[in-house]
Amino acid sequence: MRLLGIAVALFALAFAFPAAAAKVEARIDISSQRMVVKVNGVSKYTWPVSTGRSGYATPTGTYRPQRLEKNWYSRKYDNAPMPYSVFFRGGYAIHGTTSIRNLGRPASHGCVRLHPSNAAKLYSLIQQYGMGNARVVVTR
Repeated sequence: MRLLGIAVALFALAFAFPAAAAKVEARIDISSQRMVVKVNGVSKYTWPVSTGRSGYATPTGTYRPQRLEKNWYSRKYDNAPMPYSVFFRGGYAIHGTTSIRNLGRPASHGCVRLHPSNAAKLYSLIQQYGMGNARVVVTR
């Protein structure tokens, strides 16, 4: 009977406190072609991005990073380099780009492109805090 009481108390505690917010949040606004990175709820960076151009949509929604790849090359688009990739939905990732002149306007095949140094910072933050403590939010 005592174990049942302890189990009930633990169950109640689990729902008494809301889940902690992600420690690292990358919030991408497709309409403004900007990303805001928050750490522990505090805005740390605002960067220009390139999302999907006409005919190539960037998926909207809230995601947890699925995998990190420091050096990745697109298997679908001519082996294009995708440094510091944070994959958040299937083949969609936030990653560095060599097309930095296009940042701030739609230019990708659906991924979220960043300046390579900014991609490295985001990648490092997610590594530091863990993928389970990170989220990617994409809005229009």
